[in-house]
Amino acid sequence: MLAWQAWRQRGILAMALLVGALTMLGQAATPFLFGRVVDDGLTSGFGRDLFLGIGALLAVAVVMVGAGALSHRYDVENWLRSAFAFSQVVGYKASRSGHAITRKLPTGEVVAAVANDALRTGEIFAMAGRFLGGVLAYVAVTIVLLSQNLTIGLVIALGIPVVAAILALLVKPLQSRQAAQREATGRLTSLGADTVSGLRILRGIGGEEVFAGRYAAQSQVVRREGVRVAVVQSFLDGLQVLLPGLLAVAVVWLGARAAVAGEITPGQLVTYYSYAAFLAWPVQMATQMLQMTIRGLISAGKIQDVLRIEAATRPSATPVPAPAPGAPLTDEASGLVLEPGRVVGLVSADPDTSARVATRLGRFDDDAEATTPVRLGGVLLADLDTEHLRHRVVVAEATSHLFSGVLGEELDARGRSVEAVLLQAVLTADAQDVLDSVPGGLAGDLPEKGRSLSGGQRQRVALARALLTEPEILVLVEPTSAVDAHTEARIAERVAEARRGRTTLVVTASPLVLDHLDAVHLLDDAGRVVAQGTHAELLARHDAAGAAYRAVVGRSMTDDEPGPTDLATSRTDDHETAGSAR
Repeated sequence: MLAWQAWRQRGILAMALLVGALTMLGQAATPFLFGRVVDDGLTSGFGRDLFLGIGALLAVAVVMVGAGALSHRYDVENWLRSAFAFSQVVGYKASRSGHAITRKLPTGEVVAAVANDALRTGEIFAMAGRFLGGVLAYVAVTIVLLSQNLTIGLVIALGIPVVAAILALLVKPLQSRQAAQREATGRLTSLGADTVSGLRILRGIGGEEVFAGRYAAQSQVVRREGVRVAVVQSFLDGLQVLLPGLLAVAVVWLGARAAVAGEITPGQLVTYYSYAAFLAWPVQMATQMLQMTIRGLISAGKIQDVLRIEAATRPSATPVPAPAPGAPLTDEASGLVLEPGRVVGLVSADPDTSARVATRLGRFDDDAEATTPVRLGGVLLADLDTEHLRHRVVVAEATSHLFSGVLGEELDARGRSVEAVLLQAVLTADAQDVLDSVPGGLAGDLPEKGRSLSGGQRQRVALARALLTEPEILVLVEPTSAVDAHTEARIAERVAEARRGRTTLVVTASPLVLDHLDAVHLLDDAGRVVAQGTHAELLARHDAAGAAYRAVVGRSMTDDEPGPTDLATSRTDDHETAGSAR
């Protein structure tokens, strides 16, 4: 995965490696040139050689400054590109995997993959240029030192790898502790996400303190793991200063003795000391690169865990040509046939049974639906191109999911509607009050999950969004379950009129909605269609199917009877509470 991303951004990665090498090689050349300038000054005084050496130092400084600025820019760009690329890959996988991803991984793991792991893997690319420059600088310095004095050159050339090897001994325990911290952080994120999403329910049952206690306990686990990481990290950071410092002391001692004995010049002594201090930097960068690589590999493994999730709907290897518009949609398991151009309803004594039938019509889980095939014009949905199917068949489920952003953009999921069309959809869904409650109306911002809206408002916004997709076939599951009876009647009439002549299925047991539909299909307990007709016709039947239909519809009417309080307030609050509990 890291190699794949490196190839994708090979251009800026190559530039980062180039300018990183120039920066470090320029810094490596400075002690050598400075030593030559010292010797030339002591030997010849203020002469031509001294000024040439100073000019060379200035030229190297200019190269270092320019290359250093570019190095920082390309390092940051490499980090951002790789981190955002991994975030996009995870986001794309999560959006395409459907509910399969939540079956395999906690929500917190997916969130952490974007918020934490993607940034960790990006650090490897950010450090690559400086690391390569440090390696090249070390090789160049070693060659220079060995050519001038074998003893001191060997001390520095061999001392640096020894220092790096000692530091590397701490890397393995650091890696294991970082992995444990990452696991604990993922569990904490999952617990936090679950608690926040269910906060309203927790308040309703008085469970806030229990979940707050669990979150606090897991926070302490993360803290303890963080302390364990910090202990090893502190030793590593301290040794990064101590060991190169001891090496510099040894080099100065050997160099001073060699200078007194006349084996090296004063300028070479300056060079050796400078290199002993300078080489601590490549060692530090190598250690940082090792740490970042370890963290990055752990994070890359977490990202791959997400990417390994097999999507609930998989693209067909050889998609079958799609049938022409106007083809009927048939659910073979239930016997439901959606004839083109009709607005029909689906009723069942068990709402989950009818909801499952409706969900199958959208092809959301190939494995689960393998035994319950659905055909569009005789072609299995599993054999069609998924993107094509998503544009022709839209299933709006009972639970409304909203995202943060501009209200108009959230409504217009496919980005092709003008303001007049948006307003018409809002009117059809009877959601004009949402425009008043959101500052700025269509141009106003919705907070995360539309939490500023009531349950009924969120449901109506989701209904308007589904209508604006304008699919060939639209399936609405309980689109009015969280609104009062008066609002439900208006929505039923407007939706039926707006979708007249286009294939539409409404899953509901509300007589206020069913009375506006062209036909109604009744399911038995086994999930099979046992009767169909208009709402009035089914009510008038005197057989078992008619009795079953009246029992379901009658129960719905009884559930919707208002109490002594205001009709609208009572029913809206009841349904919003029920919707939250679900």
